[in-house]
Amino acid sequence: MDQSHIRNFCIIAHIDHGKSTLSDRLLERTGTLAAREMTEQVLDQMDLERERGITIKAKAVRMAYTAPDGQTYQLNLIDTPGHVDFTYEVSRALAACEGALLVVDASQGVEAQTIANLYLALDHNLAIVPVINKIDLASAQPDQVAHDLRDLLGIDEAENLYTSAKTGSGVDEVLEAIVTRVPAPSGDPQAPLRALVFDSHYDPYKGVVAYVRVVDGQLNKRTNLMFMSHHRIVEVLELGVFRPKMTPVETLSAGEVGYVATGLKDVKECRVGDTLTDVSPAAAQALPGYRPAKPMVFAGLYPVEGPDYALLRDALDKLSLNDASFTYEPESSVALGFGFRCGFLGLLHMEIVQERLEREYDLNIIATAPSVEYHVLTHDGVETRVDNPSQLPAPETIEEIREPWMRITVICPARHIGPVMELVTVRRGEYERMEYLDEQRVLLNYQIPLSELIIDFYDQLKSRTQGYASLDYVLLGYQPGELVKMDILVNELPVDALSLIVHQDIVQSRGQALTRRMKKVIPRQQFAVPIQAAVGGRIVARQTVKALRKNVLAKCYGGDITRKRKLLEKQKAGKKRMKRFGNVEIPQDAFMAVLRLDEEED
Repeated sequence: MDQSHIRNFCIIAHIDHGKSTLSDRLLERTGTLAAREMTEQVLDQMDLERERGITIKAKAVRMAYTAPDGQTYQLNLIDTPGHVDFTYEVSRALAACEGALLVVDASQGVEAQTIANLYLALDHNLAIVPVINKIDLASAQPDQVAHDLRDLLGIDEAENLYTSAKTGSGVDEVLEAIVTRVPAPSGDPQAPLRALVFDSHYDPYKGVVAYVRVVDGQLNKRTNLMFMSHHRIVEVLELGVFRPKMTPVETLSAGEVGYVATGLKDVKECRVGDTLTDVSPAAAQALPGYRPAKPMVFAGLYPVEGPDYALLRDALDKLSLNDASFTYEPESSVALGFGFRCGFLGLLHMEIVQERLEREYDLNIIATAPSVEYHVLTHDGVETRVDNPSQLPAPETIEEIREPWMRITVICPARHIGPVMELVTVRRGEYERMEYLDEQRVLLNYQIPLSELIIDFYDQLKSRTQGYASLDYVLLGYQPGELVKMDILVNELPVDALSLIVHQDIVQSRGQALTRRMKKVIPRQQFAVPIQAAVGGRIVARQTVKALRKNVLAKCYGGDITRKRKLLEKQKAGKKRMKRFGNVEIPQDAFMAVLRLDEEED
């Protein structure tokens, strides 16, 4: 198709502002899917996406739109996630587009992720089409939202489109705006082929399927291709587009979006951000690509049954094929045996990976408490990166420990400023600025350690603001802190998987909260089980799980008191022997107790 009739665009918004529903209406109006094929959130194909009502993976789809003047246009849509954990997915989608629909809920207004995603789009020089959605709701305030867009983001009120994705109202105007406001792609069809890989997935029959945006030249089915980063040559098994199912085609020309089935067996050879070109003539220079995704949260995943280790390794292999931002490496624990240290973009990402392992691969796994990556400088000048507290060097060798700090943006009703400030201050947050968006809502900026952010912060924020607050965060850098390693001992034996790195000032309160929580979840034994929190050789907190006691005097009715004493002494000696050889089974709840410490501290 002529490049002037191609439009590549994505939909960006805060969580639950109607991106996927608007995508459904666009598919309906353009006739991409018949009415009998339509379902709600048709682009959200994973069970988890449908159950949770969120988009996890960006999706691409091609639509044909006939404008009122009779001209036919090819619209390539990429539907993106809204949750802050999946911002990396959004940034990859933006690089493959020339325009973006900025969707804002008419009742909720501008939220933290609305602002963050808009700035991402502006960084990529995208044309912005503002869409005020859900105008059919009784609580909708489209005029107020239009004022907010003008005051906060500098968007002219005349540019706004008003829609209800649920009823289909205003969808025709959105399609018209895409054609008129989003520029056509600007690649050179006659130049050597350059195609940007913006996503990939693994197919057991076709190998790695690369999602590509052709920037220059033409991609043909009958040619061999080369990845420009490592010069690997691949044969094109299948070439196609998304409608939204994979549909084979013969060629993809400059400006078009589609997929290439490469036959590769390892998705690491098809890196997101790489450039595909012809073997001959090859392009002289690769496309800019992306920065690789950097995991922010780390946790250990262990099989409950030892023989399942190989199955877990295979499952993680397959998951990493579809998720370039997920990393893992083998590790072992004295308490849990052999497992893997995994890196995630955030807690939601971790939760989804764990749930997919249990559902799709039928695995029973234990996840350790999440941690972040610390930079540890020793006295001899060597800097190491530690993402597992049990690997922290001996305290006497450490010169300095640096931890990651984030800048957070919280938008909440003005009446909740007090509880939000209290929450952030308790978590070692540092105030930056406060700005009133209007009479009802306020924007707060804080700096806060990532380790305080990942443990229950989002849930606490929603709880204290009755669900009205929204949160966005970006990495600022690493700052030194007075951090120490806190070990947890169960039955006087250290459990390495429960170790924590905490700030010196909260060692006592965190240790007491964790031991109290663990006392509730560790089952009672035939002997008393002490649970201790220790920093170095100093015990800072202790709780004891009382022993189960059998009534050995039940059958003694009266008689000599010495007979009863003998039975009690025998029981006492037996309990000592049990304790010496006792093996305490630690349930999954104990490893996740750290995530619910605030309930104890409150």
